[in-house]
Amino acid sequence: MALSDFSQKKIGWIGTGRMGFAMVKRLLEKGADVSVWNRTTAKALPLAEQGATIVQKPSDLADHDIVFTMVGGPVDFVEVTLGSDGVLSQDKKPRMLIDSTSIDEEASAKVRLSANKNGVSMLAAPVSGNAKVVKAGKLTFVVSGPENAYIEAQPYLDVIGRGSYYVGEGELSRFIKICHNVFLGVVIQNMVEITVLAEKAGVPRHAFLDFLNNSVMGSMFSKYKSPALVNLDYTVTFTPELLLK
Repeated sequence: MALSDFSQKKIGWIGTGRMGFAMVKRLLEKGADVSVWNRTTAKALPLAEQGATIVQKPSDLADHDIVFTMVGGPVDFVEVTLGSDGVLSQDKKPRMLIDSTSIDEEASAKVRLSANKNGVSMLAAPVSGNAKVVKAGKLTFVVSGPENAYIEAQPYLDVIGRGSYYVGEGELSRFIKICHNVFLGVVIQNMVEITVLAEKAGVPRHAFLDFLNNSVMGSMFSKYKSPALVNLDYTVTFTPELLLK
C-alpha cells in the first residue's frame, strides 16, 4: 500500500494506555489519519502534538473507516462498542472494527454478533508484546475474522508491529492468545526458579543466563528477560491480573 493510500482511510482508536499509546504513535509516524479516544483525556493529549485528533467519546469515531480498540478488558470492550456512547451503537457505523484487547471468547462473540448484524466487519487481533516491544517495532498480531477484512487491515497491522498472522474465522485468535499467555506465565516462572537454583549452587546469575540463552533452550523471550533477572529489576510490564484475564 502506497503512503497516499495509507493516509486516505480515517482510523479511529479507542484506548491509549501503555499499549494503545505506543501503537497509535507508530501509525502517526507512518502518516496515518488517526483520531483517538481515551477515558482519561490527558493521557491521549501528547498524541495530538504528533497529529492525532482527540475526540470526546467513542461514538465520535463511528464515521471512521477502521476503528481499533485496545482497552482494559472484556467489560471495557463491550462498553466502548455497545454502550450508550459505544462506537457500534450509533446510526452511523465504522466499516471495520479491530480489537486488540486480551479478552474472553464470549465477550468477543457478543460484540461480533452486533457488528455482523450492522454490516461491520470485525477482526479479533490480540497481540504478543508489551509497550517496549511496540516501540521496538517487534509487536506481533494473531488475527481471526473475515479474511477479506484482514487483507484490507494488514498494512496497518504491519506498520504497528513486525507482522500479523491470520488463523481463520470467528474467535480463534482469542484462544491462541490464551495459549500464549499460559506459555508466557510458565516460561518466566521456570526461568526465575532455575536461575535461583543455579545461584544457590554458587553460579552467578549472568553466567547461567548467558549459557542458557546461547544453548538450544535460549529464545527471544529468555534473552529479553535476562537483564531484569540479572539486575533484579522488578519493573512491572505485565501483571498477574492481566495474565489471568
